[in-house]
Amino acid sequence: MTTISSDFNVKVHGRFLRSVFFAGTLGLLAACQTQTMNPDVVALDATQGSQQNIASLTSVIAANPNDPEGYNVRGAAYGRAGDTRKAMEDFNQALQLNPNYYQAYANRALIERSLGRQMDALNDYNRALQINPDYDVAYIGRGNLYREAGQTNDAFNDYTRAIELNTTDPRAYHNRGLIYQRRGQQEQAISDFTKAISLAPKSAQPYNGRGVSYLALSDDKNARSDFDKALALDQSNAETWANLGLIFEREGDYQKAASYYQKSKALNPNYQPAVQGVQRVLGGGA
Repeated sequence: MTTISSDFNVKVHGRFLRSVFFAGTLGLLAACQTQTMNPDVVALDATQGSQQNIASLTSVIAANPNDPEGYNVRGAAYGRAGDTRKAMEDFNQALQLNPNYYQAYANRALIERSLGRQMDALNDYNRALQINPDYDVAYIGRGNLYREAGQTNDAFNDYTRAIELNTTDPRAYHNRGLIYQRRGQQEQAISDFTKAISLAPKSAQPYNGRGVSYLALSDDKNARSDFDKALALDQSNAETWANLGLIFEREGDYQKAASYYQKSKALNPNYQPAVQGVQRVLGGGA
């Protein structure tokens, strides 16, 4: 099960915003907490990692070399562009200029996580929360680390804390919903997925997640509706195709089930629910 894409947090104060405005990039620096709902489901503005935007930010930094916000914002742009080395350099510089810059710790943690440096990422999230115990972004990021490590109780607690802080980040609800789902608490999962959908209505993952919980409750009608919506938003998710295949299989429409399982298998040849579904409905064929 995928989660909502995690992304960089950019908090920009007035002084830096004015500089960026005069550099012609104000529109590109809108708040951009999104999934990685990433793997961790909110569309990213591709221009934020563009060379043009990075060049504009570099000009701003040249005019304000001691302002940590410039490095944090450019670091996020480098991160979106996939340049992890330069992103790390900028976040490190931001923290050298302001060791209490908790947003930069959380952003650096995202890069460390992408590089497989999970302990470094955990330490940075912890540091961000030491500085600001009410920083919902860090709770969600740390929760994602815990969930990936199989520490679901710790992850659940972090997502819940972010929700208690009135986060508007759909990942907190979506990812907590996944944990409720694994625990068999389907009604609670549906509630969380529904909230995630309200916050990110164009994201496919919460619809797929809620559909799975409806399936577990044998509510095939609502499950199909959610899977159809998920596919309308994203046809590249093998899981959703297989989930619809299961519904058709349960209804006895094996031909249609086979077509959905085969589509899922084409997207991900190693996705076992699709592989096994094809074997069931076609008797081992295909």
